Amino acid sequence: MSEFFDLNSESDYYRQAEIVKVSVIIPAYNTEKYIAKCLSSLVNQTLKDIEIIVVDDGSTDGTKSIISQFAVKDKRIKIIEQCNKGPSAARNTGIKAAQGEYIGFVDADDWVDNDFYERLYSGAKKFNSDCAATSFVRSGKFIKSKRCNYKKEEFFTDISIKVARAFIPRFNYVWNKIYKRDALLKLNILFPEGRLYEDIYWLVRVVYGLNGLVTVPGTYYHYRRNNTSIVTKRSQKTKIDNINAYKDLFNFMREHNINILLPCSTGEKEKIRFMGIKILQKEFYYPNTEVYKLFGLFKILTIEKDGFRQPF
Repeated sequence: MSEFFDLNSESDYYRQAEIVKVSVIIPAYNTEKYIAKCLSSLVNQTLKDIEIIVVDDGSTDGTKSIISQFAVKDKRIKIIEQCNKGPSAARNTGIKAAQGEYIGFVDADDWVDNDFYERLYSGAKKFNSDCAATSFVRSGKFIKSKRCNYKKEEFFTDISIKVARAFIPRFNYVWNKIYKRDALLKLNILFPEGRLYEDIYWLVRVVYGLNGLVTVPGTYYHYRRNNTSIVTKRSQKTKIDNINAYKDLFNFMREHNINILLPCSTGEKEKIRFMGIKILQKEFYYPNTEVYKLFGLFKILTIEKDGFRQPF
């Protein structure tokens, strides 16, 4: 493994590291089509006191060359090379190298708004929160949709509410958040290496263990729907890892008395039948929503209720 610091000296690096507010970790493997847009969104952040840690996970295409070109122009970019071990190992490597007050993650085929980290950092500091979360947009080839859209700045310390407002288990994404580095290191929770859906294992434990979560409106992480990514390729391993990840998640919530409502795909459904025909179906959506469908197909009513439904 080799590292490239485009800085004048080692002492300059450590002086710079002392003022880093956010360390952004990017696992990169064969992303030459997308990495330039990702890095452009980071070097143009309104929050200037950041470091950008790119972990080149054994790329065999032009990824390394593109990263190096950016690093020559921006001294905040740190490149770490390792043999291909997967995104979990790359993130773990980045966490160990990070010097910032907070840590964030960006996937190499995604990008963020220019004020993304300034808003997250300001929200976290305002409430002295160990974690700050904001909205994200899913970008497909033809359609963009807001998959998580926070409307208010709110701070939560109750465990079940923290988990619910992080939109677990519906959205187990680590990249629309920042995490206080010192608190994260004390938890000593690493991404499980060699497994897919590693976010599902990691995120619930981190949100559970950290002190508080603040929701930050007004800025977006842009998640690219990439049909060539590992988790979108159907295989026996993806199926097994997905099932095991959710089993682990729900077992953790049960053991720690985290009470939230599951998505309808894995939650309960109540059906009203007449003469054997399904007339009305009530589905429970995370975190507190009931949806009524005529014949199980046509949505006719949506009701949001107070509190959270026990998922087990």
